[in-house]
Amino acid sequence: MNYVDGFLLPLPKENLDAYLEMSRKAGEVWKEYGAIDYVECVADDVPDGEVTSFPMSVKLEPGEVVVFSWITYASREERDRINEQVMKDPRIAGMDPATMPFDGKRMMWGGFRPVLSL
Repeated sequence: MNYVDGFLLPLPKENLDAYLEMSRKAGEVWKEYGAIDYVECVADDVPDGEVTSFPMSVKLEPGEVVVFSWITYASREERDRINEQVMKDPRIAGMDPATMPFDGKRMMWGGFRPVLSL
């Protein structure tokens, strides 16, 4: 089965265009090095929860929207190889975290091994 890196972050709605421009460029780099998919999704139906929820998980503030995204790879080994190359690529390495269109301190990410696919 494939391997997936998943991301969850808060994004000021006013920064959506800048975020998509940044993501489009980043996605091209990931795909150039071998990623299968690079997907960005903006929350459309994510209710607030009482115990936990997508908005609560990123400490969503007024004027923000939740972004859920993922990158798919052929395997964990491919993911590790691709990410190593991507992080060295000047198009990514040159990005300044201070100028990102979202609050990276509230972003979550991780690698996931699929266990079922129908």
